Amino acid sequence: MRLYIIRHADPDYEHDTLTEDGHKEAQALAKRLASHGLDRIYCSPLGRAIDTARYTAELLGLEYNIEHWTKELWPELALMASPWGDIIATDVPGEVYRCENEMPTHENWHRCSAIKDYELQKVYEKLKADSDDFLKRQGYEREGGRYRCISPNEDQVAVFCHGGFGLTWLAHLLEIPVTLAWSGFWLPPSSVTTILFDQRSTDWAVPRCIGLSDVSHLYEARLPVKPSGIIANFW
Repeated sequence: MRLYIIRHADPDYEHDTLTEDGHKEAQALAKRLASHGLDRIYCSPLGRAIDTARYTAELLGLEYNIEHWTKELWPELALMASPWGDIIATDVPGEVYRCENEMPTHENWHRCSAIKDYELQKVYEKLKADSDDFLKRQGYEREGGRYRCISPNEDQVAVFCHGGFGLTWLAHLLEIPVTLAWSGFWLPPSSVTTILFDQRSTDWAVPRCIGLSDVSHLYEARLPVKPSGIIANFW
């Protein structure tokens, strides 16, 4: 199976939809995804994700299925009145997460004074459980850090979601510290991250990232990469 984690196109957060440029991005993305097809489309319940997915669904003649657990992790990961204002934990400066020899994870937030008072572990554990349930429905049941192939397949499955959520999900799938995913990667608007369920034996598959934050459809359509979701130093 190939899992496509797709961030919504350039957002109009105030109205929970897309900007004019975001609609152009979503159209270019739909053309790219339709070129090799999809088997199933899932989507966050938020408007900006639905408005992005709709172009692809219509072009492919598929229905999109709402997965409520894939919505953005706000306010669940909100850090209110932090030294950087009211922000999501995914936007804490990397210098904070990387200030010690061992990076803080969801299991030892107390190492990081900026986030130690927030119940982030519960949020991450819920995401992990929801992910495991979703992937079991796709034919792969998690056991430890690998997935038992209960119904292995070569399906192509797209999930239209959000930047913070997508990075947090990647941390779980790839077994990397979640703070490393937050501080070390970025998912641009309308970007496609491809996870292959790499099966080397009859029984087991392991998620493998074979493409991170692909925006080639934007280059083909001569559209710029928008900086939404990255705080500084983009240009």
